[in-house]
Amino acid sequence: MKRGFKQLLESVVKIDVREVAFEAGTKRFTGGIGSGVILSADGLVLTNAHVASPRAVEINVTLANLERVSAKLVGWDHWTDLALLRIDLVEVKRRSLKFSHADLGESGKLYPGQEVFAVGTPHGLTRTVTRGIISNNNRYFEDTRGVNGYETGAFNTWLQTDAAINPGNSGGPLVTNDGKVIGISSRTYLGANNLGFAIPSSTAQRVVAGMLLEGGGITRSYIGIVPKELQDLENFYALALNTGMLINSVEPGSPAAKAGLRSGDILLTLNGASIDGRFPEQLPPIQNLIANQPVGASLKLTVKRGTETRDYTVVTEKLESRVGEEWALEKWGLSVRKVSRAYARENQLDDASGVIVIGVQPGFPAAAAGVSRGDIITKINDQLVLSLDVIKAAQAAYETKPEPTLFEVQRNRRLSLYILKP
Repeated sequence: MKRGFKQLLESVVKIDVREVAFEAGTKRFTGGIGSGVILSADGLVLTNAHVASPRAVEINVTLANLERVSAKLVGWDHWTDLALLRIDLVEVKRRSLKFSHADLGESGKLYPGQEVFAVGTPHGLTRTVTRGIISNNNRYFEDTRGVNGYETGAFNTWLQTDAAINPGNSGGPLVTNDGKVIGISSRTYLGANNLGFAIPSSTAQRVVAGMLLEGGGITRSYIGIVPKELQDLENFYALALNTGMLINSVEPGSPAAKAGLRSGDILLTLNGASIDGRFPEQLPPIQNLIANQPVGASLKLTVKRGTETRDYTVVTEKLESRVGEEWALEKWGLSVRKVSRAYARENQLDDASGVIVIGVQPGFPAAAAGVSRGDIITKINDQLVLSLDVIKAAQAAYETKPEPTLFEVQRNRRLSLYILKP
């Protein structure tokens, strides 16, 4: 066994997470396991976003010597399915514990057929190593709800491997035989055998640096176009090969829509740089080109529409998920999620006010009044629900002095009134 690989094995950890879930009109606690790899002497641990999220109320890390220590969430990025933890160094020092850390390798140098190893805790079985090859070093797929309902995969391609990856491997390292981490195991392909996917170390390195720089999150820019590869469509659009990217759709109300861009337009240049989106694997770099612009930046786009070429100026806005903050209003038997700007546009709502009902507890006031899953609560006692604080304050007042509470609810684009009785 090479020395680097031995050090790698001593840096892989099991992660136990206890987190809160707002389901069925109440607050519940759930548990899960995953894997991670220690990246630094100060205890930074890289794992998946679907292993450890902001919902976590307790995180414990089992080191290679089987000792268990607590950890905190440092950063979270569902767009790439990566999360960063930090081991409690005070506890480590107090207990005289030690750990090793691994080094990131260069995923850009990988090639199909290269031998790799997946290390982690499949099904909770710690210190497990499986062997395989890189079966594709540049696989593209975007998963709109891949991380507990959050979007992922728009800003990276994936490493495909036949090294066995099972539940519990998530967040563990994919490594070369010298112990260099060239990927973070993330998922398998449902219904297939020997199809596992890892996030390349090049993506991980960029995201970790951003998390540490920006205090836990990654700020990305957004203009509201949904791209599609041009493969086999060049003749239809009268384009030369390797020229342009198809704008498959434009989100209503987005900066691109306001600027006048339309579905079916061909993006030729961005800030003067030529765009080549012929193949699916070329889409993430183009999306990153937009995402890496400062929020509020003016982008110059040259677009082909029919036989004409037009120039547009689009001002970027901050990228947001469709999934808003969640909460449980247990006295009423309601679980709710804040309407996000992305959700409002996706569902053609007038604005991002209100909360979506994601769960109702049978027998509680909300269910008795007729409130249902999928309803959008827009007002409480004639007060607009502009944030979760509004609905939290209303329930607190209800707990202090139970009185009938009036909900204005949007269902199938119609407004209805419901009275919740004590």
